[in-house]
Amino acid sequence: MYHAIVFLPLVGFLIAGLFGRVLGARPSEIVTTALLFVAAVLSWVSFIQVGFGDGATRVQVAQWMSVGDLQVDWAFRIDTLTAMMLVVVNTVSALVHLYSIGYMHEDPHRPRFFAYLSLFTFAMLMLVTADNLVQMFFGWEGVGLASYLLIGFWYQKDSANAAAIKAFIVNRVGDFGFLLGIFTIFVLFGGVTFDSIFPRVAEFANARFTFLGIEWHALTIACLLLFMGAMGKSAQFLLHTWLPDAMEGPTPVSALIHAATMVTAGVFMVARLSPVFEYAPAALTVVTVIGGITAFFAATVGLVQNDIKRVIAYSTCSQLGYMFVGLGVGAYGAGVFHLFTHAFFKALLFLGAGSVIHAMHHEQDMRHMGALRRYIPFTMAMMLIGNLALTGFPFTAGYYSKDAIIEAAYAAHSSAGSFAFLATVIAALMTSFYSWRLFFLTFEGTARWGHGHHGHAAHAPHDHEGVEHDERSRDVEPAHHAQHEHGHHGDHTPHESPLVMLLPLVVLAIGALVAGAVFHNAFIGEGYAAFWKGALFTRPENHILEEMHHLPGWVPLLPSIMMALGLALAYYMYIVDAKQPARLAADHPILYRFLLNKWYFDELYDAIFVRPAMAVGRFFWRTGDQRIIDGLGPDGISARVLDVTRGVVRVQTGYVYHYAFAMLIGVAALVTFYLFRGAH
Repeated sequence: MYHAIVFLPLVGFLIAGLFGRVLGARPSEIVTTALLFVAAVLSWVSFIQVGFGDGATRVQVAQWMSVGDLQVDWAFRIDTLTAMMLVVVNTVSALVHLYSIGYMHEDPHRPRFFAYLSLFTFAMLMLVTADNLVQMFFGWEGVGLASYLLIGFWYQKDSANAAAIKAFIVNRVGDFGFLLGIFTIFVLFGGVTFDSIFPRVAEFANARFTFLGIEWHALTIACLLLFMGAMGKSAQFLLHTWLPDAMEGPTPVSALIHAATMVTAGVFMVARLSPVFEYAPAALTVVTVIGGITAFFAATVGLVQNDIKRVIAYSTCSQLGYMFVGLGVGAYGAGVFHLFTHAFFKALLFLGAGSVIHAMHHEQDMRHMGALRRYIPFTMAMMLIGNLALTGFPFTAGYYSKDAIIEAAYAAHSSAGSFAFLATVIAALMTSFYSWRLFFLTFEGTARWGHGHHGHAAHAPHDHEGVEHDERSRDVEPAHHAQHEHGHHGDHTPHESPLVMLLPLVVLAIGALVAGAVFHNAFIGEGYAAFWKGALFTRPENHILEEMHHLPGWVPLLPSIMMALGLALAYYMYIVDAKQPARLAADHPILYRFLLNKWYFDELYDAIFVRPAMAVGRFFWRTGDQRIIDGLGPDGISARVLDVTRGVVRVQTGYVYHYAFAMLIGVAALVTFYLFRGAH
C-alpha cells in the first residue's frame, strides 16, 4: 500500500511528462488526477490504521548507499506523523489536480503542468516518509526543484522567471544550514537514520564541541542549523521574501505549495526531530521567537496588500509562524494540529481566490472587484467558510488549532512564550481584519469593474492621491490569458466557475468546518498518547498540554475576542464608512508605504546582497575573465598568432629579389651557426 501511495504520483509524472504530447492534454489530466485520488484514498486508510490502530511500520525499498561509516537505506518510516502528512499532501494535491482541469483548460501546456504537479507531490511524499536525514534532504531538494518549475511555469513572463529564481536562491540559503545540521548530527551520532539517532539523544544532552576557540552546546548548534533550513522552506522571518513572489505561478500552484505541502516541510521536519529539539531548549527558544515575529510581521503586511493572492500568501506566512510557536514551546501536537487544519482552509481560500480570478477574467486586484456575491454566490459561500476557519470562528477548524497554540504560548510561562503569546494575539486581530477586508472588498459594496471602472484604481474605496502603490499587485495572472477571455469577448460580467473547480471547494470546506472538532481530542486532547504513539517526543518534564487545561478564563476567550474585533473593524471601514481607509492612509503615509512595501525587506536585501553580488560578478567577468584569463590566455595567444601571421604576410610581396634576399640572409645565418658551433 505504501509503495502505491508514494510511487503513484511518480508514475503520473512519468506518463504526463514523457508521453504528454503523444497522449494529449485531456488523457494527461485524467491519468495524473486519477492516480492522485487513488493515493489520497489509500492515505486515509493508512491514517486510520496507523493513528487509530497499530499499523506503524517500516517499509524497506532498497539499499541506497554505503560509504564508510555512512549507511543509507531507502525506506519509509510509517508512524502517525507520517500518516497525517500523507493525508494532507495527497488530499490537497488530488483536489488541486481536479481543480486544475477547469482552471487551466485554456493553457496549451497542460501535460507539462500536470507532470510538474505530480512530481512535486512525489518529492513531498519522499520527504515525509523519510527514514533518515539523507532521504529527507532528497525530498527537501525535490520540492525545491518542483516549486521552481511550477512558480516559473509561465516562463514567458519575466516576473514569473524572477520569482522562480528568487524562491530557488532564498531556499538555498536555508538549505545550506540544513545540510550543515545534517553533517553535525552525523558527526555526533555516527549515523543519519532516525532509529540510530533518537534513542541516543540523551547521551549527548551535554555534549560540546569547540569551534573558533569557543565551546558550543552540540545539540543546540545542530538544531539551530536544522531550523535554518526550516526558516527557508517555511518562509520564516528573514527568509520569507520568496513566498509572496511565488504568487506568479498559477493559482492551483499557490494552493499546493502554500497550503499543505512545501511550506509545511519545515514544520514537519522540526516535529519529526522533536527528540533532538527537546534536548536543545535554547534552539526551541529561537524557534518560538522567530515564529512569533513571523506571525506578527506577515499579518501587518497583509493589512494593506491589494492583490487577492498576496493577502492569502502573507496569511500563510503568518500561520506558519503560529505553527513554529506551538513547536517552540513544546506543544508539538498543537503545532502539527494547526498544520493539519490549516491545509484545508488555506487551500480552500486559495482555490476560492482562483475561482474569483477566473470569474473576473484573471483580474487579481481587489480594487477592481466588489459586489461579486450576486454573481458568484457559491464561491462567496466557500470563501466565507474559509474566512471563518482562518479567523478562528468558534467550532471551525482554526478555532481549535490556532487558539490551542495561543494558549500553549501562555502556558509555557517563559519570556519567549510570553512574547509569542502577545505576538500571536495581536496577529489574530490583524488576521481577522485583513481576512474580512478581503471578503468585503471582493464580494460586498459597489462593483468596481466593468465599463468606467476596470483599470482605474482611483475608484477603489481605499485608494487615494499621493500614495504610491505596489505595481506588482496589478499584474494579471498568465500572460497568454489576454488572448483567451473564456469565450466572453466583450462581456466582462463575472461568472461562476465550472463544476470541476467547485467540487474541490466543497470537500475542503467540509474539512475547514469539521476537521478541528473531529480530530481535536486525538491531536492535543485525552487521546494524545494513544494517537501519536511516540511519533512526537516530549521529555518527562514537558507538561505543556497539561498546563493548557489550567489557564485563567480570559486566555481561551482572548482569540475569539480578537476575531470579533477584527470583523467589526473591517465591517466599519469597508462597509459602513468606505472612505475611512483612504483617510487613514493619507494621514499616515510613511506607515502605509512601509507596510505596502513589506517593511522594505526586498529593497534592503537588494542593497545588501544583490547589488554587491552583481558588482563582484561584474568585476570577475570583465576584469578577471575577459582581461586577465581571456586576455592572457586564449584571446591573448590568438592575438599574438594573428600579429605574427600579419608580419609574415607582409613579407610575401611577390618580388623574386625579395625572396632571393631572404634566402641569402638564411644561408648567412646557417653558415654563421655552423661556424660558431664548430668553434666550440
